Amino acid sequence: MRLGVRVGQGYKKILDEKMRDLVCENIQVDEMCGFIGAKQKTVHENNLDPNKGNIWTWIALDSDTKIVPTFAIGNRTKEMAHLFMHDLASRMKNRIQISSDALPAYVDTIEEAFGSAVDYGTVIKKYSHTDLDSPATCYSPPDVLQIKKVVVQGNPKRENISTSFIEMQNHTVRMHCRRLSRLTIDSAR
Repeated sequence: MRLGVRVGQGYKKILDEKMRDLVCENIQVDEMCGFIGAKQKTVHENNLDPNKGNIWTWIALDSDTKIVPTFAIGNRTKEMAHLFMHDLASRMKNRIQISSDALPAYVDTIEEAFGSAVDYGTVIKKYSHTDLDSPATCYSPPDVLQIKKVVVQGNPKRENISTSFIEMQNHTVRMHCRRLSRLTIDSAR
């Protein structure tokens, strides 16, 4: 684990030194759930150490160059979204367009971090089922019934409101790291 910590600290130093004054146009943001020690449900059921359980990796991806200008690790809270968005804003040199899913924490935090100097849109997906606890549905991803693009702030180009690249990047990470895997893979997708 010491090696992992050293590598992480080195990457943070490089990220903080080199990823500044970036000229990006389209940034996609998303969160990816993982766990430390045990999944959250197991922690609660077995009264395990409260420092164990779910952890979220917040990721920003430039959809044009595929660079990751910033990421953050923490809970899926408004406070974490605030830290994440302010860090992203500190790395940008120009006005950008941000695309996200419909996580409510993004709306206020993007406005706080960027002010009026951002174009922001969300992708809202309606799924075929949401009951992921039932045995019939918990192992397969639900079908997407509808995708709606919503302008939240500024004047984003509708054709660029998308989370496809960040979702594909997260999928690739999940395939290579079992702690981040979610449901089974549907080969028809």
